[in-house]
Formats: sequence, C-alpha cells, structure tokens
Amino acid sequence: MIVLVLGVVVLLVVGGCVCVYRAARGDAPRWARGVARVTLLGSELARSAGRGSGSRGSDDD
Repeated sequence: MIVLVLGVVVLLVVGGCVCVYRAARGDAPRWARGVARVTLLGSELARSAGRGSGSRGSDDD
C-alpha cells in the first residue's frame, strides 16, 4: 500500500515538473500554467519549512 502511495506522489511530482518546464518555455495551456504555479508554490513552502526555526537566528557565515 505504501508503495502505491509513494508511486502516486512521484507521478505528481514529475507531472508538476513537466508543467513547470512547459510553462517556462511558453507553450503550456492554461491549466498547465496553473499546475506549474501550484508546484512552484509548494516548493517554496517546502524550502521554508526545511529551514526550520533553529537556523533562523544563526548567521555565523
């Protein structure tokens, strides 16, 4: 069952990446541009969640 769920997640991610690619080229239909926008928003949310609260206050570079 978990393999099926992971397979669906992988297919959704790959489909989102294809939509982002087509939207960047400019030849995507309207629905694909919407999927690309949602995919990019999800990636930004995942990136900000990955930073966590511990790395916000530590700028020791």
